[in-house]
Amino acid sequence: MKKFKIEENTIETVQPIASKILENTKSAMGFVPNMYTGMANNQGLLDAYVHSYKTFRQNSGFNAIEQEIIFLSVAYENKCDYCMAAHSFVADKSSKVPVEITDAIRSNGSIEDTKLSALSNFAKLVTRNRGNISNQEINIFLNAGYTVSDILGVITGVGVKTFSNYFNHVAETTLDDVFKSREWSLELAK
Repeated sequence: MKKFKIEENTIETVQPIASKILENTKSAMGFVPNMYTGMANNQGLLDAYVHSYKTFRQNSGFNAIEQEIIFLSVAYENKCDYCMAAHSFVADKSSKVPVEITDAIRSNGSIEDTKLSALSNFAKLVTRNRGNISNQEINIFLNAGYTVSDILGVITGVGVKTFSNYFNHVAETTLDDVFKSREWSLELAK
């Protein structure tokens, strides 16, 4: 049986909305990630992902470190090799997440900072349980110093990463060379 493959596109081969997104991405990042070129097969998916990602980054109420902790925790729970590598790279280079925190999430280890540990655990619970969170789990999160708004912010982060995690599972997205220094798989995490 022939393996299913989603075509990776270029700025010139996609519909107008997707083309503009790819152009903007290349301008901002210096390259277009393989995930984006694959998502561009459906400009609605790419547009929804990019818009929700930007909204989360700008309006979630979480700082850059907390945002990466959420994204990494969701990607770990969803076993997304691509997003674990990409967000580990971003955590190291842009968001300045201490490497011991990133590595703890990558290996399903413990985060020493109790508040950040509660954030990672809550993001994993929301992902694993598809939003079915007990009052006890909510209270643990709130008692760690987070708010009701933060609960909703985690849900937003889970939604954003679910777009990309599920896409990468279906597409088996090839990891970009720039992210290879933080390559990850569940087997490597054990």
